[in-house]
Amino acid sequence: MAKTAEKHIFFLDDEPTVCEVVRETLEESDFNVSCFGSPIECLARLRSQKCDLLITDLKMPEKDGIELLADVKHLAPWVPVLMITGYGDIPTAVKAMKAGAVDFIEKPLDKKNFVRKIRSILKKNVSTHPDLGDSLTRNETKVLQLIIDGKSNKEIGNVLHRSARTVEVHRAQLMHKLGVDNVVDLVKRVASMGLADMEEKQEPDEEKPDSESDEQVPPSA
Repeated sequence: MAKTAEKHIFFLDDEPTVCEVVRETLEESDFNVSCFGSPIECLARLRSQKCDLLITDLKMPEKDGIELLADVKHLAPWVPVLMITGYGDIPTAVKAMKAGAVDFIEKPLDKKNFVRKIRSILKKNVSTHPDLGDSLTRNETKVLQLIIDGKSNKEIGNVLHRSARTVEVHRAQLMHKLGVDNVVDLVKRVASMGLADMEEKQEPDEEKPDSESDEQVPPSA
């Protein structure tokens, strides 16, 4: 198991004072922390930097925590997301958990309980797979959705207007990134990530015919 200092946590809150307090708290506990005041900035960094846990506020002007969670589940589904809010209620907590959040806690944050919760989440989410953390490409995300829907390689190729060989390549790549080597384990992994009911995100340029390229899924604006 990796040392605490090797665990990288992303913290997102549009209030700078909250970010600073949380950064100090987590760094005192020997975590590596990156703070963000913007969901867009956080998602952009998530595409290029390893993240072991994303902690996000629920209420933000650009994009709320539930919307952000949906983006993370498509961009980096293996990253656990802890939701925090000063406006906690049961319906919202249920909505966050159904969307794939690993937990939902209310402000003000109790330092000891907060750190204990983070350690517990990180311990449960330990993975030794070397590629777990690489972002899924747009095409891999589409193929994953269709695999979850129970379609064969041939059927996926027909839907995406791709050759069977291309589908096989995307399938192998996404399974490698998710750390599995068969469809049964893939389905289990997807279910454990809260992606069993994932819906394909519609990007503005997807109205045009897709190329065979493997561009990374861009974060929503």
